[in-house]
Amino acid sequence: MTIPDHMTAIEITKPGGPEVLRPTQRPVPVPGPNEILIKVAAAGVNRPDALQRAGAYDPPAGASDLPGLECAGTVAAVGLCVNRWAIGDAVCALLPGGGYAEYAVTPAAHALPVPDGLSMEQAAAVPETFFTVWSNVVQRGGLQAGERFLVHGGSSGIGTTAIQLARLRGARIFTTAGSPEKCAACVALGAEVAVNYREEDYVAALRAAADGIDLSLNMVGGDYIARDLKLLDEDGRLVMIAFLQGPKVELNLAPTMVKRLTITGSTLRPQSVAAKAAMAAELEHEVWPLLAAGRIAPVMDQSFALDQAATAHARMEASTHIGKIVLTV
Repeated sequence: MTIPDHMTAIEITKPGGPEVLRPTQRPVPVPGPNEILIKVAAAGVNRPDALQRAGAYDPPAGASDLPGLECAGTVAAVGLCVNRWAIGDAVCALLPGGGYAEYAVTPAAHALPVPDGLSMEQAAAVPETFFTVWSNVVQRGGLQAGERFLVHGGSSGIGTTAIQLARLRGARIFTTAGSPEKCAACVALGAEVAVNYREEDYVAALRAAADGIDLSLNMVGGDYIARDLKLLDEDGRLVMIAFLQGPKVELNLAPTMVKRLTITGSTLRPQSVAAKAAMAAELEHEVWPLLAAGRIAPVMDQSFALDQAATAHARMEASTHIGKIVLTV
C-alpha cells in the first residue's frame, strides 16, 4: 500500500463553535513499535470531540491534537512489534485522537476486526460507544439480569448502545429522551418505558413505572445526580460518564448511607493502553459475535463527508439526531 507524505485532516483552528473546524494538510503519522496506521474510511463523531473543539477537553499527553476517537478502515502499516495485524486488514479502532483525517495511528491492541455484515460507516460508529457502555454498565456497574436499568439520553449513540446491551443481558430498561420520536426509538430498541423529560418529571414517572432503579447510567450531571439518588433502590449504583449540565452540585448524601448506594464513574480516553486493551479483548469475546450475528447493531443517524465536519458537529449539538453521526473519508 502506497502511503503519501501528507494527508487531509480536520483541525481545530481555535476554541469555539463548529465553524472552527477546518480542513488542513498534515504529515501522515508514523506508527510506533506497538501501533498500527489505519487508512481511515469513516470516523465516528462524539460529544468529547465537541468538548475538545470548545477548549474544554484537552487531549492526553502525546495524543494527536486532531479530534476523532474512533474510526474504521484498512491497516496501512504496522509497527515493528505488531504481530496480529497485516497490511490490508479491515479494522475498527478506538483512537487516542486524530480520527478526523485520512490516516490515524492507534495501539494495535485497541483495534478489532470489522464485524461481519457491518459497513465501514457502521463499524466506525462502534468503538467509542461500545467501549464506554461495556466498561461502565457491565464492568463498573455490574448490571445483572432482571435489574432495573436507567439510561439518560436513550436516543444518543451511548443510549442506543446501552439499551441494546442491557436488553441482551436480561435487564428491564428505562430511559429518558427529549422528544416523542426519540422516546419511540428507545422503546423500539427494547426500553420498557421512555420518559420525555421535557414534558414529565422522570423521577415521578419512573417511580410509578419501575418502583425504583438498580443502576443508572448518567451523562447529564447537574441536578440529575440528586434526582437519580432519590430514584435508586437499595444497593443501587449511579455511574457517571459525562456532565452535560455540569459536574458541581450540592448533595445530601444521607440517602447514600441509608440505601447503601454506590456512586462511581469513569472516562475512557485517559485510561492506560493496557486497560483499554483489556476492554477490547473482552468486547471481542462477548460482544463481537452478537454484532456479527445481527443481534445488536449501531443505530445510524447521518453521514457527512470529512470536509463537512462542522456541519456534523452542528447537527450533534442541535440534539435532533438519533444514534451515531459519522464522517466518511
